[in-house]
Amino acid sequence: MPDLKLSKLPDRVPVKITFTAPPDLAQGLREYAAVYRATYGEAESVEELIPFMLAGFLEADRGFAKARKEVSELPAVEPRPRRGRRPKASAQQPGAGSEEM
Repeated sequence: MPDLKLSKLPDRVPVKITFTAPPDLAQGLREYAAVYRATYGEAESVEELIPFMLAGFLEADRGFAKARKEVSELPAVEPRPRRGRRPKASAQQPGAGSEEM
């Protein structure tokens, strides 16, 4: 295998994360988007701004950066299943809940 200067590119598939914001946070995010538009002359939606805001927060958190280096193996956090969701059809047993016609 050739020895390339460029390492293998990381996974770039976006991951959708949905959360519910309390009213005061939602209002603050809308206000931030308005200030952003006034500052840069371009409107960006709250949904477009949030990933960059979170990335900036993580990059600026020195305690997190230090802990990240000290912890030899960070635990994988599995997403919690959403309440009231039905299992996917592929997860059901064959023939369960369906009738052949």
